[in-house]
Amino acid sequence: MAENQSYNKDWSPSKRSAGIKQSIGVGKLPPQAVDLEEAVLGALMIEKDALTAVVDILKPDSFYKDAHKVIYDAILELFNKSEPIDLLTVTNQLRKNGKLEIAGGAYYITELTSRVSSAANIEYHARIITEQAMKRDMIRISSEIQRDAYEDTTDVFELLDKMESSLFEISESNIRKNYSDMKSIMREAILELEGKKGQKDGLTGVPSGFTALDRVTSGWQKADLVIIAARPAMGKTAFVLSVLRNAAVDHNRPVAIFSLEMSSVQLVNRLISSEAELDSEKIKKGNLADYEWEQLIHKTSKLSSAPLFVDDTPALTILELRAKCRRLKAQSDIQMIVIDYLQLMSGDSKAGGGGNREQEISSISRSLKMIAKELSVPVIALSQLSRAVETRGGDKRPQLSDLRESGAIEQDADIVMFLYRPEYYGITEDEDGNSTAGVGEVIIAKHRNGSLENVKLRFIGKYTKFCDLEMNVPYQPQEALYGNKFPSSVGGGNSFDENTTIRLQSKANGNDDSFPGGFGNNEPAPF
Repeated sequence: MAENQSYNKDWSPSKRSAGIKQSIGVGKLPPQAVDLEEAVLGALMIEKDALTAVVDILKPDSFYKDAHKVIYDAILELFNKSEPIDLLTVTNQLRKNGKLEIAGGAYYITELTSRVSSAANIEYHARIITEQAMKRDMIRISSEIQRDAYEDTTDVFELLDKMESSLFEISESNIRKNYSDMKSIMREAILELEGKKGQKDGLTGVPSGFTALDRVTSGWQKADLVIIAARPAMGKTAFVLSVLRNAAVDHNRPVAIFSLEMSSVQLVNRLISSEAELDSEKIKKGNLADYEWEQLIHKTSKLSSAPLFVDDTPALTILELRAKCRRLKAQSDIQMIVIDYLQLMSGDSKAGGGGNREQEISSISRSLKMIAKELSVPVIALSQLSRAVETRGGDKRPQLSDLRESGAIEQDADIVMFLYRPEYYGITEDEDGNSTAGVGEVIIAKHRNGSLENVKLRFIGKYTKFCDLEMNVPYQPQEALYGNKFPSSVGGGNSFDENTTIRLQSKANGNDDSFPGGFGNNEPAPF
């Protein structure tokens, strides 16, 4: 008996309850606001204009009780048909849908209207309901992530992207941007114009460093997807490296390049050749004289401290790219992203199974535009052109239909630029009789927010760089580089002097813009 009394004393009902909870786990209800759900539904049925205040806040899934979801669905149906919303019409609509009993019957709907007297605080109540729904969604996502994280077959990067996308989707779907009146929009526009007034040379985006090009684009603009396309040997990589160098070194803008073809060291070697103005072939072989070493160290000091990030992950997927770009934006506040080049990227592994390459490229270009908009930075993607350019007669200028593998690239891009060097096709003079030696053209074929123009730049092949055409840069013609062994007809035939030694450039060495057919006399490639 004493033992029983001792037991009862130590284990009072409250303590026994606590012990049971500890042993089986504390029960929890999902976040909810059922009383407010009832008040909102009742208010919607007693005031005809109440729905307009909450229709962009509440969705059927925002309600916790299934009966309330069904009732709100019926209210939305009446609203879409421009019919009156009240106790009788809602009850009748539920009866038509065969869901009156699921909604609790006519008596329950009558009870809802008796719980409120007006719709005075309906918007405030609706926001609380939405917040509870967001909490439930976050609990659901967390549970799914936890479950998938325990699976050995789960790809961690796909799981990370799924988590980020799901959370972003919750915020986007529930926190809608409200409309703005003209007065507030005008005030915002005027403030933005005042800020732009102090910008040097009218640049409102990330400068390209090319005066004529910046005059047309005002710099690379936030949230823009820029496609730079060309045939091999036009100097795509040389162009974007010049752009990156100008932004990072001259303007101290943090920029990133994702190189899927060349290694980071090969890219840096090109930058060193361009910055120090040393022959790219000498850089590759390391055949530098003492004074050239001094020139290299002196001229590349700024380059080594520039905020330029290089990622040379091969076969990069769009999921990995998105995760890395988000991280770079958060940690280093990057202002521009470059992908070299688009056709070497891989789409989502789950979506890629049975789809064709065109659909995959469409998905990639769409994702690049989303990344640009999400991070509010310009994304520049290099792209190959189809061989239709080579088979076409005339001056072989590229056009939008030459974009390879997908018309979606043209559709998603804000700017489409082509790089074109007439000298490559054996064209020595332009239509005005000016020499094309060392001239590269940037053809702006699509410009969503500006004009379409052709911008001429100076291409210095042995330094793998572009610069303004007006700059006083000594140019060495191709005949001087190749001697008398230069092809007699670059665009048409491939006739060489019989004593010429052909040396093919390997893409494995990073020469993505190598001259087709090689070079004679062991002369360096000019691009």
